[in-house]
Amino acid sequence: MIIKQAEFKGVFVDLKLLPDEERPEIALVGRSNVGKSSLINKLSNRKKLAKSSSTPGKTRTINYYLINEQWYMVDLPGYGYAKVSKQERAKWGKMIESYLSQRQQLKGVLHILDIRHPPSSDDIVMKEWLSHHQIPVLIVATKADKISRGARARNLAVIRKELKLPVDLLPLCFSAETGEGIEEIKAALQEILKYNSEPD
Repeated sequence: MIIKQAEFKGVFVDLKLLPDEERPEIALVGRSNVGKSSLINKLSNRKKLAKSSSTPGKTRTINYYLINEQWYMVDLPGYGYAKVSKQERAKWGKMIESYLSQRQQLKGVLHILDIRHPPSSDDIVMKEWLSHHQIPVLIVATKADKISRGARARNLAVIRKELKLPVDLLPLCFSAETGEGIEEIKAALQEILKYNSEPD
């Protein structure tokens, strides 16, 4: 996949106001501050397309990015940030769940985790929920440049065990600093989009 064009199309807090189009969508889910914005910027080769916040939990909207004028990358609010009130977290959770369960244009999900930490209870619930709803998922472990090769293997094994991934399914490692994993992620995105565009 070659991404020649990427455009920020808007922020939404109401599912009823999401773009009324048939373009396929791939959503990004993950804990607050896990590196979703950095991944979007690296994929699109644009340094400031997605603005990352220094304050975790600040992204409270659904953000839309149009890629190659063909499909949308959809950044969902980060979950699990403790300093946000329970009421606010419940509200975000409902918005995320409603989008994932109701959005007909959704073709797949990038589930983003920080390779340096074991999956949180929220990460585990999200993976189980996506599996239950049979939504195609690509697990991406970010910040791969921050740890040693030995620690990487151990941490990936923990992620696989906690998320109950098949033995042959390891998360894709990604680094916004070095660009590691970006071509593999693009290839996986292309597969998801191609699979969903084929007639039944």
